[in-house]
Amino acid sequence: MWCRSRSSARERRALLRAVSGWLLLASCAASPLAAASTEPGGLGPTLLPGAAPVGRGTLRFLSLAVYHATLWAVPGWQPGQLGQAPLVLELHYLRSFRGRDIAQRSLEEMRRAGPIDPTDEARWLAAMQRLFPDVADGDHIAGLWDPAHGARFALARAGGVPQPLGELAEPRFAERFFGIWLAPTTSQPALRAALLGLSGPTAAR
Repeated sequence: MWCRSRSSARERRALLRAVSGWLLLASCAASPLAAASTEPGGLGPTLLPGAAPVGRGTLRFLSLAVYHATLWAVPGWQPGQLGQAPLVLELHYLRSFRGRDIAQRSLEEMRRAGPIDPTDEARWLAAMQRLFPDVADGDHIAGLWDPAHGARFALARAGGVPQPLGELAEPRFAERFFGIWLAPTTSQPALRAALLGLSGPTAAR
């Protein structure tokens, strides 16, 4: 996909800097998931039964589409309830990225909301670097944000069956992680507005 020229290497690094990460924590005790569509937004009801799309957007860097994002909530949910009721955020990747690189970028984006306790930061980064897999074009990753309990994740490889990836029962982590996309401090305010249904679908840059 990428040429091995010096210019292309710079472009790839710049593209990575534009991409928000996604935490994947595996759990051997995770229960099986029901079958779900692997179309964009298809994992939302798997993690949150009865959920419907709130908003959608696409993250782009220059002319390159990086991923489609869909936010899911139960009917009647309003943006004013952010952080008070469960939500599902799903990413449909359109590019390939190394998991360890995305983990590092995720932590940098989480810092935008303010300082993180060094102990938490070290633990979260180590977990992301250890457990975040490489992603490829067509992969879907969805996360359930339950403000009272933390976060739970699922993965569907392109053309594959959805798989549970376990949970991180830390509300502080969940708030910071989903804030990458949904907090006012996000680096992508246009995408945030689209996901929260405050504007039409957008191609955020």
